[in-house]
Amino acid sequence: MNDRDVDEGGALDAYSQVVSGVAAALLPAVARVRVWTPRGAGSGSAVVISGDGFLLTSAHVVVGGRGGTLEFSDGTESALDVVGSDPLSDLAVLRARADHPAPAPLGDAARLRIGQLVVAVGNPLGLSGSVTAGVVSGLGRSLPTRDGAVVRVVEDVIQTDAALNPGNSGGALADSRGQVVGINTAVAGIGLGLAVPVNDTTKRIVAALLRDGRVRRGYVGLAGALAPVPPQVTARTGRTTGLRVSEVVPGSPAAQAGVHAGDVVLAVDGRAIHAPGDLQRLMLDDVIGRRLEVTVWRRGALVDCVVVPRELTTAAR
Repeated sequence: MNDRDVDEGGALDAYSQVVSGVAAALLPAVARVRVWTPRGAGSGSAVVISGDGFLLTSAHVVVGGRGGTLEFSDGTESALDVVGSDPLSDLAVLRARADHPAPAPLGDAARLRIGQLVVAVGNPLGLSGSVTAGVVSGLGRSLPTRDGAVVRVVEDVIQTDAALNPGNSGGALADSRGQVVGINTAVAGIGLGLAVPVNDTTKRIVAALLRDGRVRRGYVGLAGALAPVPPQVTARTGRTTGLRVSEVVPGSPAAQAGVHAGDVVLAVDGRAIHAPGDLQRLMLDDVIGRRLEVTVWRRGALVDCVVVPRELTTAAR
Protein backbone atom coordinates (compact mmCIF):
# COMPACT_ATOMS: atom_id res chain seq x y z
CA MET A 1 0.00 0.00 0.00
CA ASN A 2 1.49 3.35 -1.03
CA ASP A 3 1.03 6.78 0.55
CA ARG A 4 -1.70 7.68 -1.96
CA ASP A 5 -3.74 4.62 -0.96
CA VAL A 6 -3.41 5.62 2.70
CA ASP A 7 -4.50 9.19 1.97
CA GLU A 8 -7.51 8.06 -0.08
CA GLY A 9 -8.44 5.52 2.57
CA GLY A 10 -8.30 8.18 5.25
CA ALA A 11 -10.47 10.53 3.19
CA LEU A 12 -13.00 7.77 2.57
CA ASP A 13 -13.08 6.95 6.26
CA ALA A 14 -13.71 10.60 7.11
CA TYR A 15 -16.50 10.82 4.52
CA SER A 16 -18.08 7.61 5.81
CA GLN A 17 -17.88 8.81 9.39
CA VAL A 18 -19.69 12.04 8.54
CA VAL A 19 -22.47 10.27 6.63
CA SER A 20 -22.91 7.55 9.25
CA GLY A 21 -22.92 10.17 12.02
CA VAL A 22 -25.66 12.19 10.29
CA ALA A 23 -27.63 9.01 9.64
CA ALA A 24 -27.42 7.93 13.27
CA ALA A 25 -28.58 11.34 14.44
CA LEU A 26 -31.45 11.82 11.99
CA LEU A 27 -32.88 8.39 11.24
CA PRO A 28 -34.87 8.24 14.51
CA ALA A 29 -36.49 11.64 13.72
CA VAL A 30 -37.61 10.82 10.17
CA ALA A 31 -40.90 8.96 9.90
CA ARG A 32 -42.60 7.05 7.14
CA VAL A 33 -45.94 8.73 6.43
CA ARG A 34 -49.14 7.10 5.22
CA VAL A 35 -52.04 9.47 4.63
CA TRP A 36 -55.65 8.53 3.86
CA THR A 37 -57.20 10.68 1.14
CA PRO A 38 -60.41 10.50 -0.91
CA ARG A 39 -58.31 9.06 -3.72
CA GLY A 40 -56.76 6.34 -1.56
CA ALA A 41 -53.52 6.19 0.41
CA GLY A 42 -50.54 8.46 -0.11
CA SER A 43 -47.06 7.96 1.31
CA GLY A 44 -43.85 9.83 1.90
CA SER A 45 -41.64 10.98 4.75
CA ALA A 46 -41.75 13.58 7.53
CA VAL A 47 -39.26 15.07 10.00
CA VAL A 48 -39.93 15.66 13.72
CA ILE A 49 -39.23 19.35 14.37
CA SER A 50 -40.48 19.91 17.92
CA GLY A 51 -40.60 18.18 21.26
CA ASP A 52 -44.40 18.30 21.31
CA GLY A 53 -44.78 16.07 18.28
CA PHE A 54 -44.96 18.35 15.26
CA LEU A 55 -43.44 17.14 12.00
CA LEU A 56 -42.62 18.87 8.73
CA THR A 57 -43.32 17.25 5.36
CA SER A 58 -44.18 18.10 1.75
CA ALA A 59 -47.66 19.43 1.04
CA HIS A 60 -48.07 17.11 -1.93
CA VAL A 61 -47.59 14.10 0.38
CA VAL A 62 -50.72 14.97 2.36
CA VAL A 63 -52.88 16.68 -0.28
CA GLY A 64 -56.55 15.96 0.42
CA GLY A 65 -55.75 14.06 3.62
CA ARG A 66 -56.74 14.73 7.21
CA GLY A 67 -55.29 11.73 9.00
CA GLY A 68 -53.00 8.74 8.68
CA THR A 69 -50.14 6.99 10.41
CA LEU A 70 -46.47 7.57 11.20
CA GLU A 71 -43.92 4.78 11.46
CA PHE A 72 -40.51 5.50 12.99
CA SER A 73 -37.26 3.59 12.49
CA ASP A 74 -37.50 1.95 15.94
CA GLY A 75 -40.86 0.46 14.99
CA THR A 76 -42.94 2.97 16.95
CA GLU A 77 -46.21 3.89 15.23
CA SER A 78 -48.56 6.78 15.80
CA ALA A 79 -51.71 8.18 14.30
CA LEU A 80 -51.26 11.63 12.81
CA ASP A 81 -53.27 14.76 12.24
CA VAL A 82 -52.65 17.19 9.39
CA VAL A 83 -52.25 20.52 11.19
CA GLY A 84 -51.87 22.64 8.09
CA SER A 85 -50.73 22.54 4.48
CA ASP A 86 -49.38 25.18 2.11
CA PRO A 87 -49.25 23.99 -1.51
CA LEU A 88 -47.54 27.22 -2.64
CA SER A 89 -44.42 26.38 -0.63
CA ASP A 90 -44.97 22.60 -0.82
CA LEU A 91 -44.78 22.39 2.98
CA ALA A 92 -47.15 20.85 5.52
CA VAL A 93 -47.15 20.34 9.27
CA LEU A 94 -48.32 17.11 10.94
CA ARG A 95 -48.72 16.14 14.58
CA ALA A 96 -48.13 12.75 16.12
CA ARG A 97 -50.85 11.66 18.54
CA ALA A 98 -48.63 9.22 20.44
CA ASP A 99 -45.00 8.80 21.46
CA HIS A 100 -42.39 10.17 19.08
CA PRO A 101 -38.59 10.59 18.96
CA ALA A 102 -36.67 13.75 19.81
CA PRO A 103 -36.75 16.46 17.12
CA ALA A 104 -34.09 16.96 14.47
CA PRO A 105 -32.15 20.24 14.67
CA LEU A 106 -33.03 22.79 11.99
CA GLY A 107 -30.22 24.56 10.15
CA ASP A 108 -30.07 27.45 7.70
CA ALA A 109 -29.93 26.76 3.97
CA ALA A 110 -28.59 30.28 3.42
CA ARG A 111 -25.23 28.98 4.63
CA LEU A 112 -24.99 26.23 2.01
CA ARG A 113 -22.32 26.31 -0.68
CA ILE A 114 -22.13 24.45 -3.99
CA GLY A 115 -20.10 21.27 -3.58
CA GLN A 116 -20.98 20.91 0.11
CA LEU A 117 -21.78 17.43 1.41
CA VAL A 118 -25.46 16.75 2.11
CA VAL A 119 -27.29 13.64 3.33
CA ALA A 120 -30.87 12.71 2.40
CA VAL A 121 -32.90 10.64 4.88
CA GLY A 122 -36.30 9.25 3.98
CA ASN A 123 -38.38 6.28 2.94
CA PRO A 124 -38.04 5.86 -0.84
CA LEU A 125 -40.09 3.19 -2.58
CA GLY A 126 -41.46 2.07 0.80
CA LEU A 127 -37.97 1.23 2.10
CA SER A 128 -37.97 2.73 5.58
CA GLY A 129 -34.92 4.47 6.99
CA SER A 130 -32.93 4.91 3.79
CA VAL A 131 -29.89 7.21 3.61
CA THR A 132 -28.15 8.60 0.53
CA ALA A 133 -25.36 11.14 0.29
CA GLY A 134 -24.15 13.59 -2.31
CA VAL A 135 -23.29 17.22 -2.77
CA VAL A 136 -25.13 20.47 -3.28
CA SER A 137 -25.00 20.65 -7.07
CA GLY A 138 -26.95 23.89 -7.44
CA LEU A 139 -28.46 26.74 -5.43
CA GLY A 140 -31.05 29.35 -6.26
CA ARG A 141 -33.18 26.99 -8.36
CA SER A 142 -36.91 27.61 -8.75
CA LEU A 143 -39.80 25.19 -8.27
CA PRO A 144 -43.23 26.06 -9.75
CA THR A 145 -46.17 25.29 -7.44
CA ARG A 146 -49.92 25.72 -7.73
CA ASP A 147 -52.92 26.17 -5.46
CA GLY A 148 -56.11 26.36 -7.50
CA ALA A 149 -55.72 29.24 -9.96
CA VAL A 150 -52.70 30.66 -8.12
CA VAL A 151 -49.26 29.77 -9.47
CA ARG A 152 -46.18 30.58 -7.42
CA VAL A 153 -42.48 29.86 -7.66
CA VAL A 154 -40.62 28.53 -4.63
CA GLU A 155 -37.30 30.38 -4.69
CA ASP A 156 -33.81 29.27 -3.61
CA VAL A 157 -34.57 25.57 -4.01
CA ILE A 158 -31.60 23.29 -3.32
CA GLN A 159 -30.42 20.97 -6.09
CA THR A 160 -28.54 17.85 -5.02
CA ASP A 161 -27.21 14.68 -6.62
CA ALA A 162 -28.06 12.60 -3.53
CA ALA A 163 -30.31 9.87 -4.89
CA LEU A 164 -34.01 10.61 -4.33
CA ASN A 165 -36.93 8.38 -5.28
CA PRO A 166 -40.71 8.36 -4.71
CA GLY A 167 -41.25 8.26 -0.96
CA ASN A 168 -38.33 10.59 -0.22
CA SER A 169 -40.65 13.60 -0.44
CA GLY A 170 -41.02 15.20 2.98
CA GLY A 171 -37.78 13.67 4.23
CA ALA A 172 -34.73 15.51 5.53
CA LEU A 173 -31.83 16.94 3.61
CA ALA A 174 -29.09 17.55 6.17
CA ASP A 175 -25.65 19.11 6.22
CA SER A 176 -22.54 17.44 7.62
CA ARG A 177 -23.44 18.61 11.16
CA GLY A 178 -26.75 16.77 11.02
CA GLN A 179 -28.84 19.95 10.78
CA VAL A 180 -31.88 19.82 8.48
CA VAL A 181 -31.33 22.39 5.72
CA GLY A 182 -34.04 21.23 3.31
CA ILE A 183 -37.19 19.17 2.89
CA ASN A 184 -36.88 16.85 -0.09
CA THR A 185 -39.70 17.66 -2.45
CA ALA A 186 -39.18 16.38 -5.97
CA VAL A 187 -37.22 14.14 -8.25
CA ALA A 188 -36.41 16.29 -11.25
CA GLY A 189 -34.57 13.68 -13.30
CA ILE A 190 -31.89 11.00 -13.18
CA GLY A 191 -29.27 12.06 -10.65
CA LEU A 192 -31.15 15.25 -9.82
CA GLY A 193 -33.12 15.98 -6.67
CA LEU A 194 -34.68 19.15 -5.27
CA ALA A 195 -35.38 20.27 -1.71
CA VAL A 196 -37.30 23.22 -0.31
CA PRO A 197 -34.78 25.18 1.79
CA VAL A 198 -35.08 25.58 5.53
CA ASN A 199 -34.49 29.29 6.03
CA ASP A 200 -36.12 32.35 7.59
CA THR A 201 -39.00 32.30 5.08
CA THR A 202 -39.64 28.59 5.68
CA LYS A 203 -39.72 29.13 9.43
CA ARG A 204 -42.29 31.92 9.04
CA ILE A 205 -44.43 29.60 6.92
CA VAL A 206 -44.18 26.82 9.52
CA ALA A 207 -45.12 29.27 12.28
CA ALA A 208 -48.22 30.32 10.29
CA LEU A 209 -49.23 26.69 9.73
CA LEU A 210 -48.88 25.95 13.43
CA ARG A 211 -50.88 29.04 14.36
CA ASP A 212 -53.58 29.11 11.68
CA GLY A 213 -53.34 25.87 9.72
CA ARG A 214 -52.72 27.89 6.55
CA VAL A 215 -50.52 30.64 5.19
CA ARG A 216 -51.98 34.04 4.34
CA ARG A 217 -50.09 35.90 1.61
CA GLY A 218 -50.17 39.42 0.34
CA TYR A 219 -51.12 40.22 -3.24
CA VAL A 220 -50.12 43.37 -5.13
CA GLY A 221 -50.88 42.33 -8.71
CA LEU A 222 -47.72 42.94 -10.67
CA ALA A 223 -45.35 40.73 -12.61
CA GLY A 224 -41.81 41.45 -13.70
CA ALA A 225 -38.30 40.24 -14.26
CA LEU A 226 -34.76 41.02 -13.21
CA ALA A 227 -33.39 44.07 -15.03
CA PRO A 228 -30.25 46.23 -14.80
CA VAL A 229 -30.69 49.83 -13.70
CA PRO A 230 -29.05 52.89 -15.30
CA PRO A 231 -25.69 54.07 -13.92
CA GLN A 232 -27.26 57.17 -12.39
CA VAL A 233 -29.57 54.96 -10.30
CA THR A 234 -26.61 52.89 -9.14
CA ALA A 235 -24.77 56.08 -8.21
CA ARG A 236 -27.74 57.31 -6.13
CA THR A 237 -28.85 54.05 -4.54
CA GLY A 238 -25.92 51.64 -4.81
CA ARG A 239 -28.15 49.10 -6.58
CA THR A 240 -27.34 47.51 -9.90
CA THR A 241 -30.56 45.59 -10.58
CA GLY A 242 -34.27 45.89 -9.92
CA LEU A 243 -37.60 44.37 -10.89
CA ARG A 244 -38.82 45.68 -14.25
CA VAL A 245 -42.63 45.58 -14.23
CA SER A 246 -44.01 43.77 -17.28
CA GLU A 247 -47.67 43.63 -16.22
CA VAL A 248 -49.95 45.35 -13.72
CA VAL A 249 -53.27 43.59 -13.12
CA PRO A 250 -56.20 46.03 -13.61
CA GLY A 251 -57.88 46.88 -10.30
CA SER A 252 -55.05 45.37 -8.26
CA PRO A 253 -53.34 47.16 -5.35
CA ALA A 254 -50.38 47.96 -7.62
CA ALA A 255 -52.69 49.49 -10.24
CA GLN A 256 -54.52 51.52 -7.60
CA ALA A 257 -51.17 52.80 -6.30
CA GLY A 258 -50.15 54.03 -9.74
CA VAL A 259 -47.47 51.46 -10.55
CA HIS A 260 -47.02 51.23 -14.35
CA ALA A 261 -45.66 48.64 -16.74
CA GLY A 262 -42.08 49.65 -17.51
CA ASP A 263 -41.37 50.88 -13.98
CA VAL A 264 -38.33 49.37 -12.29
CA VAL A 265 -39.07 48.52 -8.65
CA LEU A 266 -36.04 49.28 -6.46
CA ALA A 267 -37.42 48.97 -2.93
CA VAL A 268 -40.55 47.95 -1.03
CA ASP A 269 -41.06 48.96 2.58
CA GLY A 270 -37.44 50.11 2.70
CA ARG A 271 -36.10 46.74 1.56
CA ALA A 272 -34.08 46.44 -1.63
CA ILE A 273 -35.70 44.54 -4.49
CA HIS A 274 -33.19 42.99 -6.85
CA ALA A 275 -35.30 40.21 -8.39
CA PRO A 276 -38.87 38.77 -8.33
CA GLY A 277 -38.08 36.50 -5.39
CA ASP A 278 -37.26 39.47 -3.17
CA LEU A 279 -40.79 40.85 -3.58
CA GLN A 280 -42.37 37.41 -3.18
CA ARG A 281 -40.56 36.82 0.12
CA LEU A 282 -42.11 39.97 1.56
CA MET A 283 -45.67 38.94 0.71
CA LEU A 284 -46.59 37.06 3.87
CA ASP A 285 -49.41 37.78 6.29
CA ASP A 286 -47.86 40.75 8.08
CA VAL A 287 -48.08 42.98 4.98
CA ILE A 288 -51.80 42.42 4.29
CA GLY A 289 -53.67 45.69 4.68
CA ARG A 290 -50.51 47.64 5.54
CA ARG A 291 -49.32 50.69 3.61
CA LEU A 292 -46.05 49.88 1.85
CA GLU A 293 -43.90 52.51 0.17
CA VAL A 294 -42.72 51.25 -3.21
CA THR A 295 -39.82 53.10 -4.83
CA VAL A 296 -39.61 52.81 -8.62
CA TRP A 297 -37.43 54.27 -11.37
CA ARG A 298 -39.67 55.82 -13.99
CA ARG A 299 -38.52 57.78 -17.04
CA GLY A 300 -35.43 59.20 -15.39
CA ALA A 301 -36.86 59.87 -11.92
CA LEU A 302 -37.30 58.09 -8.60
CA VAL A 303 -41.01 57.84 -7.77
CA ASP A 304 -42.65 56.64 -4.54
CA CYS A 305 -46.01 54.83 -4.66
CA VAL A 306 -48.03 53.56 -1.69
CA VAL A 307 -49.36 50.02 -2.14
CA VAL A 308 -51.75 48.29 0.28
CA PRO A 309 -51.53 44.50 -0.36
CA ARG A 310 -54.71 42.44 -0.24
CA GLU A 311 -54.88 38.82 0.82
CA LEU A 312 -54.02 36.44 -2.00
CA THR A 313 -56.90 34.11 -2.87
CA THR A 314 -57.14 31.21 -5.29
CA ALA A 315 -59.07 33.50 -7.61
CA ALA A 316 -56.22 36.04 -7.82
CA ARG A 317 -53.99 36.01 -10.85
